[in-house]
Amino acid sequence: MLKIKQTEMPQLLNAWAQKSRVFVPQDRGGVSAFLPWDGKGTLTLGKGNTLEPPKDIFFPRTETMYRYQVAEAATTLETMPPQKEQHVLVGIRSCDARSLEIMDDVFLTKGYEDEFYRQKRENTVVIALACNEALPTCFCTAFEIDPGRAEGVDVQMWMTSDSYLVEAITDKGEELLKQTSELLTPVENETLPDAAKPTLKVDVEGITEKLQQMFEHLYWAEVSRKCLGCGACTYLCPTCHCFDIQSENRGSSGFKFRCWDSCMFSEYTRMAGGHNPRPSKKERMRNRFLHKLQYIPERYGKYGCVGCGRCLDRCPVNVDITRVIREIKEVTL
Repeated sequence: MLKIKQTEMPQLLNAWAQKSRVFVPQDRGGVSAFLPWDGKGTLTLGKGNTLEPPKDIFFPRTETMYRYQVAEAATTLETMPPQKEQHVLVGIRSCDARSLEIMDDVFLTKGYEDEFYRQKRENTVVIALACNEALPTCFCTAFEIDPGRAEGVDVQMWMTSDSYLVEAITDKGEELLKQTSELLTPVENETLPDAAKPTLKVDVEGITEKLQQMFEHLYWAEVSRKCLGCGACTYLCPTCHCFDIQSENRGSSGFKFRCWDSCMFSEYTRMAGGHNPRPSKKERMRNRFLHKLQYIPERYGKYGCVGCGRCLDRCPVNVDITRVIREIKEVTL
């Protein structure tokens, strides 16, 4: 295990940034997010979880898929060059580490690989930071996530009173730490800090089976009544991955791009002829909870929620997924 003083962390980030693009929690206008490190930002590493999840590093808000040029009867397509630059993602929590596993399932399995996503995942070293303290909205342990040690990451860090303890998990992580070995001090028999213990509890056992019987239940009309359809829950969710594909035409040239969308928007499922299979908030909210708690578990064997609590924290009308789970379990069929 290795160790570095908290005051020396910017120096370590600067060293990594010499060879890679480093993303680390920083403050941007009062909002914490994983932003590129240039040594000038306000570092918020260790100060709770970020408001914005790290998914846009692998699944950008807007992403060009290809460009095209039309000349007389010929059309030329220009594919986007692969990402070759290494990225280093520093400080994700265990909940967000689980969210990357879910995004991997969506974009890389079941007979289809999204090349844009794959390139970014393969060229990114992921460094997790254990949680010492839980926010009131955290409930990751409901999904058997350990806030003290993340799964599927390359390096694990723990924050002590004045330092960070660092441990390589994979060969990629080992190679990254070797690049800055002069800044990291080997230590032995260090006591790891106690992991956070979320106080928000919810029992998800049997929730998928219950939802399989509730598609037409009146509960969905009741729970959706106060929803504003703003989409904040989906944009801040680390596992939501809805997107739209559009074209931008400029004379004889243009480009095709995809951008984030939300199943909470009425236009998302509206068809060309005007028909919409989810015409009201009831159908849209039902889809959101069925997706998290039924469809993803059925398809990938894990829940689509990681208990990060971002939607609880920012929903303007307090649509609380933990309360929804409790109410669903009490619904009479």
